[in-house]
Amino acid sequence: MSIRGSRWVLLSLGTWFAACAPADDSESVSGDWSEYAADKASSKYSPLDQVGPENVADLEIAWTWSSVDQPLIDADTLLHTARNEATPIAVDGILYTSTSLSQVAAIDGASGETLWTFNPESYVDGTPNNLGFVHRGVTFWDTGDQKRILYGTGDAYLYALDAETGVPIADFAENGRMDLTQGLRRPVDRRHYSVTSPPIVCRDRVIVGASIWDNPEVEEMPPGDVRAFDPGSGGHVWTFETIPQNELIAAETWGEGSWQTAGNANVWTHMSCDEELGLVYLPTSTPTNDYYGGERPGDNLYAESIVAVRAETGERVWHFQGVHHGIWDYDFPTAPNLIDITVDGREIKALAQVSKQGFVYVLDRETGEPVWPIEERPVAQEPTVPGEQLSPTQPFPTLPAAFDRQGIGAEDIIDFTPELRAEAEAILADYDFGSIFTPLSERGTILMPGIIGGASWAGAATDPTNGILYVPSYTLPWVLSAEPPEDPESPWAYVGTRFEVGPAGPQGLPIVKPPYGRITAIDLNTGEHLWVTPMGEGPRDHPALAGLDLPELGWPYRTFVVRTPTLLLAAQEGPWSMRGPSPRGNALWLNTEDADPSLRALDAETGEVIAEIPLPGNASGNFMTYEAGGAQYVVIPVGGASQRARLVALRLPGGTE
Repeated sequence: MSIRGSRWVLLSLGTWFAACAPADDSESVSGDWSEYAADKASSKYSPLDQVGPENVADLEIAWTWSSVDQPLIDADTLLHTARNEATPIAVDGILYTSTSLSQVAAIDGASGETLWTFNPESYVDGTPNNLGFVHRGVTFWDTGDQKRILYGTGDAYLYALDAETGVPIADFAENGRMDLTQGLRRPVDRRHYSVTSPPIVCRDRVIVGASIWDNPEVEEMPPGDVRAFDPGSGGHVWTFETIPQNELIAAETWGEGSWQTAGNANVWTHMSCDEELGLVYLPTSTPTNDYYGGERPGDNLYAESIVAVRAETGERVWHFQGVHHGIWDYDFPTAPNLIDITVDGREIKALAQVSKQGFVYVLDRETGEPVWPIEERPVAQEPTVPGEQLSPTQPFPTLPAAFDRQGIGAEDIIDFTPELRAEAEAILADYDFGSIFTPLSERGTILMPGIIGGASWAGAATDPTNGILYVPSYTLPWVLSAEPPEDPESPWAYVGTRFEVGPAGPQGLPIVKPPYGRITAIDLNTGEHLWVTPMGEGPRDHPALAGLDLPELGWPYRTFVVRTPTLLLAAQEGPWSMRGPSPRGNALWLNTEDADPSLRALDAETGEVIAEIPLPGNASGNFMTYEAGGAQYVVIPVGGASQRARLVALRLPGGTE
């Protein structure tokens, strides 16, 4: 997804029985946080219960770690990073984290002391695509004899480091690194191709996706193929073609031979793995051209799909496409949650995929069959951009109900006062709008929850003991348009050329009704919503709302969640704005601010906020919890962009006593 706009500104260990473990990770009974989202099931669940309802308000800062990027940024005025989005992993009391500049550090989990760092100097030759310098974490691989850190970089290399020293493994690929731009089915320009999310290791295969520049600059953009390598040697094992290159398969869903030239459909976000089944789950993104599909008629498999492949061979087992012939940037933004549930007395190994458009697709992860019916329903078929050929239907889950508002109409705009509503109606009239699958137009179409609203790469959390899913989301309408490209030599008839958060509502308020940011708890055994809690005060102190007795409205910012046996913990981003294009080119340049920075503790059964712990800055990425030296810690990434990037570690007073 590309963005050219600005947001609206404003320990004792609990016993954990194997039967209650996350779906793929039954060995995880310690205080580790060994994967990006706690485990390969992407649960964001920890069995640690030293911090509970009775004492969570007592959490205090134990240590703060400043990113090793800062000296490099101070020395080079042209280096500008995006948010500090990396989530550390914790193994045996040691944290391993990446930085926005693709450096890696090992940190003592009890003291915050840096143990080693590794700098691949991936920033020397240029700036990565899309958001530029941003990175979300690393992967740990342990055979008993070998302990390695595996990760991809902003300049598209896969590295293997010794976990004890940070030194590249000499016999992995070429002196510890693999060039990921090589071995694809056509030449790849490194300016358009990078890695921002950690790979996943499943059945001793390290599986890697890629971030690909969303703005189509050439007719044949890089392919979004997913590849597996041997984590020991770095040898290539298999490639899964997200745009199938078998004519018999591709011709049915990629008209006019577009399967031969189309790119993207990549996995830029995180993946999940069921070790027992030997399956890895790939959430794919949009194909080239993101916002216009006139040159690629058909449903465009396997774009905007969940694809289950065999970890050892790359063979496709099943797939589910969430959007046919996508033009709305509704790529799957996060790894699916793997969780065992019981529906009408039937035990199901389930997969729950949250989406930008506000749906949860619940599937049997062995077969891909929907747990509840998913209906193909008619959608608008008359595009307002010449040459577009939209799908006549799109899939709609019957359960669970959507967790965010979908589409926009007169009934959705704010009505705090008659005057504000009248202003909002006048603003709305300047755009095209409707359902979540309203075609794009040249004057601008409003999408809601928006291309970065709904669910995001923050993902959801699960409670594997009871089948509850906790979905953070935010409502952030977005205006998209498709227009002829400025370059007369462009291979595209139309491109998405207008990126705008909003439209802005009356007097700077949001144009739609609250809540603007929320957490929704969903019982996956029944498909029913249990509760919804707004996240944050929202704009209640706006002068136009003076004298109104309003509840919390929530902020339209990304929220991150972690589940423990007794709490749901949540931390929220702050606002950001566009400063302009990166002075080094090929990326965006952001300013970041703080708004109500805190760690919230919620009663997981009711959604009631029971404590708010002040933080020195808003969370900028998913946070985590682990045990070190007998104490439970909560570590939250903050800062980045125009703020100093740090990790903030909280623990109870007394530490290890």
